[in-house]
Amino acid sequence: MTSASTPAAITDGRIEANGLNFAYLEAGSGPLALCLHGFPDTAWGWRHLLPALADAGFHAVAPFMRGYAPTAVPADGHFQIGAMVDDANALHDAFGGDGEAVIIGHDWGAMATYGAAAFAPARWRRVVTAAVPPLGAVTGAMLTYTQLRRSWYMFFFQNPLADLVVGMDDLEFIARLWQDWSPGHDGTEDVNHVREALGDPANLASALGYYRAMFQPELQMPELQPQQDACNAPTPQPTLYLHGRTDGCMGVDWAEGALAFLPAEGSRVEIIEEAGHFLQVEQPAVVNRLIIEHVSR
Repeated sequence: MTSASTPAAITDGRIEANGLNFAYLEAGSGPLALCLHGFPDTAWGWRHLLPALADAGFHAVAPFMRGYAPTAVPADGHFQIGAMVDDANALHDAFGGDGEAVIIGHDWGAMATYGAAAFAPARWRRVVTAAVPPLGAVTGAMLTYTQLRRSWYMFFFQNPLADLVVGMDDLEFIARLWQDWSPGHDGTEDVNHVREALGDPANLASALGYYRAMFQPELQMPELQPQQDACNAPTPQPTLYLHGRTDGCMGVDWAEGALAFLPAEGSRVEIIEEAGHFLQVEQPAVVNRLIIEHVSR
C-alpha cells in the first residue's frame, strides 16, 4: 500500500478475455476492483479512482470497453448489453478475480455492472454504479418529454448519418455532449482521450453500435439474452448508486428513486452536488471517498 502523499502509479497492459484483446489501465494489488467506463468516455475516466483503490488495497483495473481503441473491435460485431456482461465476467476470470472482487461501472459500464453482478453473483462482493440507475427506476423516465429530450442522441444514433456527423470536426459532437451533460465542467482532457479511442471510423461505429443494438432486434443474439435479462434483475450484492445533481443526460429526479430497486442490505443512493454526468472526474475526492468506503466494508 502506498502512502497518502504518493498515490499508486497507473500502468497499462493488454489481456485476452471473452475472445477479445482488451487494453487496460491498472494500479495496485489485492482483490480485483474492475472499473467499466461508458459513452463517450474511456478507461482514463477512472484515473482519479484507480490510485485511490490501489491505496485501499485493491488491484484496480479499468479496461477500454469493446471497440474503444486500443481494445480491439470485436469481429463478431456484438454490442448488446449481454456481450458487455460476458466481457466483465470474463475479465474477472482473466485477472484472477475471486469472491472478494468488486465491480464499478459508469453509464454503459453501469449497465454491464448490473448484469454481471446479477448473472454471476459469486464473482462480485460489492457493486458501485453511476449515472444510469437500475432499469426499473428509469423505465418511466423514457415515457416523459423531459427525459426523451435529454435522450435524443440515442435515437439519432440509429441513423446511418450519425457516423458522419459525430465524426466531423475531430469529434466536436462528443465535445458538445460533454458540455451538455456536465454543465460548467472543462472536459478537454477526457474528450481528447475519447478522440484517441474513437478517432478511427471503425471504433466510432463500435461506440454507436451499443445504441443500435438497443433498438434493432437483428443485432441482438439469442445466446446473449440470459446475460441481457440479468441487467433487469436486482443486484444481490450491496450496491452504491451515485448520480450528479446537474446531470444533463439522465435527470436526477429518476436517480432519487433508485434505492427501491436495490434491495440488498447495505445498498444506498448518493447524489453528488456540483457534478453532472461525469461525476467521477468532476468531484473525484467525494466520489473516491464514497466508493472506497463502500467497497472496503
